[in-house]
Amino acid sequence: MSASRGRIWTGVIRVAPYDRDHTVAVRAAISVGVPLLVLWAMGRLDLSIYASFGAFASLYGRTDRIGDRIRMQASAGAVLVTAMLIGTATSVADLAAPWAIVVVSAGASIVTLLAYSAQWHPPGALFIVFATGATASVPADTTRLIDVLAVGLAAVVFSILITLAYEAVSARSLPDLSRGKERIPVGSVAAEMSLTVAIGTLLAGMLGLVLFDAHWYWAMVGAVAAVSGPHVKARVIRGVQRFVGTVIGVLLAAAILALDLPPLAVILIAIALQAVAELFVGRNYGIAMVFITPLALLMVQLAAPTTATVLLTDRLGETVVGVATGTVVAVVSAFARRRAAR
Repeated sequence: MSASRGRIWTGVIRVAPYDRDHTVAVRAAISVGVPLLVLWAMGRLDLSIYASFGAFASLYGRTDRIGDRIRMQASAGAVLVTAMLIGTATSVADLAAPWAIVVVSAGASIVTLLAYSAQWHPPGALFIVFATGATASVPADTTRLIDVLAVGLAAVVFSILITLAYEAVSARSLPDLSRGKERIPVGSVAAEMSLTVAIGTLLAGMLGLVLFDAHWYWAMVGAVAAVSGPHVKARVIRGVQRFVGTVIGVLLAAAILALDLPPLAVILIAIALQAVAELFVGRNYGIAMVFITPLALLMVQLAAPTTATVLLTDRLGETVVGVATGTVVAVVSAFARRRAAR
């Protein structure tokens, strides 16, 4: 085994030290769980996917000081809601799937630049691709745009309030919201990342559409995960971790779906999966994917129920397509960059 391959394999299996990950896990579980339980009580689980994506704002800035974290969650939350509106608008307009893929890819490229400049953590456009693609695939009429805006914004605001409340209780004082981070200029590195994301997601989405049809956006999510990272080794490691974690996660999802549980039980499991995923996502992405995969599938199943077999096979197949495409694009991009630097 070459030294390079050895380093990649070490990176795939490495588990970083514990870093108070439970604080993010608790905040995320509350931010995701409460809106879902409210919608269940209202009999409106058809809106659950919009609440879940809005609640993803709570995942940003996990290691940043509270002022920067709140600003990051607010800006990321606004972008997530915008992504859902764009995705829903493409569904309302009955835009052909290839054009919807182009829209998602363009959005991913733009958000990659924004995330880089604003120093988002987690970086990149993965959640944006997921939110835009998933909502574009859910049948909708014009009234759904109001639902998306109301539910999505409510979930974002609730997530921010939970972050503030958790900080106040932990510190036993009012949070200091002063700014620490400043925007950084967009240079050649960010431009290369943006272009790589655009090409990778576009190719993966088109291949996913041809091979699997309905859930093409999962291929785009797989691709954006594989092309994200500061250098090619990090991108390959992330791609391998996503593939292995997804395979195991699909098996876990199959076991959960086979139980044919009532919606309330599914929501409680989703809350637990969100919490466990946050315990590991900063330590080993592959382990986190074992729990993120069934969480994502349960989110889709709650909002737009479909045949479990189709859901599982599409997820696995689309991930293979997306990760493979993204990895190839990442390697080619790195090779082209090195040639240009000579």
